[in-house]
Amino acid sequence: MAEPPFLRRSLNVAEIGGHVLLEAVALPAGAGRSVRFFFRSDTPMAALGPAPGLAIEDMRSIGKGPMVHARADTAQGPLPVPLKGGGGGVVTPTLPETDLFAGLNVAFAQRNSESAAIVLDWLSYHAAHHGMQAALILDRAAPGGDDSFAAALCAGLPAIEGVHRVVLLNAATPLGLRDAPPEAHPICAPDAPGKDRMTPPPPDPWTAPLGEMLIYEIARTRFLSAARAVVNIDLSDLLAPDPAGSVFDRAVASAAGCITIALRRTYPWRVRKQTSLHFGDHICVQFDTTRARRRWCVAPARAGEDVIWRIARIVGADPGTADAARAYRCMALRHPGQAVSTIVPKTSLVEDAALVDLAQQVFRHRPVRMPKRKLAAAGRGTDRTAIVTTMKNEGPFILEWIAYHRAIGVADFLIYTNDCTDGTDTMLQLLQDKGLIQHRDNPFRQMGLRPQHAALQAAEAEPLVRHADWVICMDVDEYINIHAGEGRLADLYRAVGGANMIALTWRLFGNSDIHEYRDRPVIAQFTRCAPQFARKPHQAWGFKTLFRQLGIFKKLGVHRPKGLRPQLWDRIAWVNGSGQPLPRQMYRNAWRSTTETYGYDLVTLNHYAVRSAESFLVKRDRGRVNHVDRDQGLAYWFRMNNNAQEDRSIGRMLPAMQAELDRLMADPEIAAAHAHAVARHRAKIAELRATDSHARFYADLTSPRMERLSRLHAHFGANVFLAGPDVIPDEIAARDPDETFFFSVDRRETSH
Repeated sequence: MAEPPFLRRSLNVAEIGGHVLLEAVALPAGAGRSVRFFFRSDTPMAALGPAPGLAIEDMRSIGKGPMVHARADTAQGPLPVPLKGGGGGVVTPTLPETDLFAGLNVAFAQRNSESAAIVLDWLSYHAAHHGMQAALILDRAAPGGDDSFAAALCAGLPAIEGVHRVVLLNAATPLGLRDAPPEAHPICAPDAPGKDRMTPPPPDPWTAPLGEMLIYEIARTRFLSAARAVVNIDLSDLLAPDPAGSVFDRAVASAAGCITIALRRTYPWRVRKQTSLHFGDHICVQFDTTRARRRWCVAPARAGEDVIWRIARIVGADPGTADAARAYRCMALRHPGQAVSTIVPKTSLVEDAALVDLAQQVFRHRPVRMPKRKLAAAGRGTDRTAIVTTMKNEGPFILEWIAYHRAIGVADFLIYTNDCTDGTDTMLQLLQDKGLIQHRDNPFRQMGLRPQHAALQAAEAEPLVRHADWVICMDVDEYINIHAGEGRLADLYRAVGGANMIALTWRLFGNSDIHEYRDRPVIAQFTRCAPQFARKPHQAWGFKTLFRQLGIFKKLGVHRPKGLRPQLWDRIAWVNGSGQPLPRQMYRNAWRSTTETYGYDLVTLNHYAVRSAESFLVKRDRGRVNHVDRDQGLAYWFRMNNNAQEDRSIGRMLPAMQAELDRLMADPEIAAAHAHAVARHRAKIAELRATDSHARFYADLTSPRMERLSRLHAHFGANVFLAGPDVIPDEIAARDPDETFFFSVDRRETSH
């Protein structure tokens, strides 16, 4: 009697001798049987071995799961399980049902939580557009299956032209269903009598997605070896329209007997409320990732018996990837009930024309489209540049920093302050009164944000920012060091051509072994720094971004603008400090350069994070008079104090900076404000050094050991910088910087 088009089957899982047997399949072999035993992945190979009545022909691990191929002399009945020690027990192997799919184009698919309606749409699409004739569906639902799902699938199947058979395979079968008579479960056709083992199943081994990679070989041996061709996709996957022909035909015609399928994730922009999720909602892809997951379509007879089926490839066959078929993974179907923004950053999504066409023309669906966006007009069109920054107790360093950046062409400064005690805020208010900058009190307490984030959010509404052509968010210890032309912003803008974003990569400058604070220009005093090629510490290649305001991003960010409007991603022209384009993978979140993207030919961001040892005392104190966290402070000093090389390139701008500074200091009120800030800074240094804890900390900062370490960074692993300088043995600290050596520690030794 012919089998009905819809069948239910179960994997015959058994716990034997403390190990889990996922399946045992017996194939006729002369007067006896050739049996394949498939064990769960946590079964050690050492536990497997000979058993009475079995001749082991092969043992191997496939996807971490052991498989034993043995020969038995008996043609039927129970067999011992090949476990060492004779305690394996017996099982009755399952007979293969390869005739169910013989000669058919079959999909082997995994069901996660897809509804019957989705599965029927999936079957209809692939039958109509790819010649799919059958499907073996591994149901990862909880043990016992979903009878309503199976009933709906069974009821809808006859309406799908071209689909001859669907088998729903339960990963683990509950005892009640196995023992009940067929009439107790009238879901089309229950498992045939005698096919189920009476041993109660262990806990479901399939709860983790794709937790048992042997499933592909189990499915092949028990069901699929006689199929014309088998495609490995899930119920949330759609094979793309293929001008080269059906994937099944291509696999049969291929020299390797299989082809690769490149599977790309797709997403809706939004799903309408009160509507069922549909394949046709998936019209977007991520612009910043083109990585595809590999799947396959195989013609079993052509590929041969010696290959091994695994999740991403057919081991032993080499189809190559140059002519891969395409498929789409519909991610919202894999995560039903979740908002799109919880499964993918929406700032990475862009519409894909092929997906829109598939939704509208094939599925006759009306998806929610992405809103259109246009570039905004930038500022005044004059390359006017503004800096947005936050400050606290930076009084002695403000005028030089403003003078320098005015000298290179910065027109506007918007500066937020909070909790200043050294005259920083009053000096900045004076500069605003004289029309030189804009000063604001930081509204972080009212906004409930960190000071820097609150300032940037508030700055977005400021006319100074809205009217600027170029904007950068940076700190008072950072100096834009332009190498192009005469060292001015105009030279940099010409050098980068049509770029609208420039990543200014940090170069960390150390204290140049200067211990005492001096009221002299920072850029003249501190000339020693990290090498240009400095992957460590992690902060070494951080960057700040000088960007043209075009509405591509929604808001200001500490290192770069944030909130990309993905419709405009292709209008980004972002270059590094050498004028080389940055890859799209950096557009949304990147804040540091890499070995492929760092560059200093046109511009460097000189970062003077520590300055002198005495000034660092004040920086780290943050208002705490009698206490300092030595470990945290010393680790920061160690990371940021880089004195390996000398770089005086910024020195060519010293005359222009000094001329601008002299103009500012010619105003008696400004000069007095600066003198007051310097006096407060010196007084704070004296106060701190008078305490025992800070005196000890200062001695550490200025010790010969720390001076040596500031020249050895290139020799240390990343974990050393996380742990701090105390993990470095004295014999390592004493090594010559020009020697060839490398020192690191285990991550578990780090503490900060």
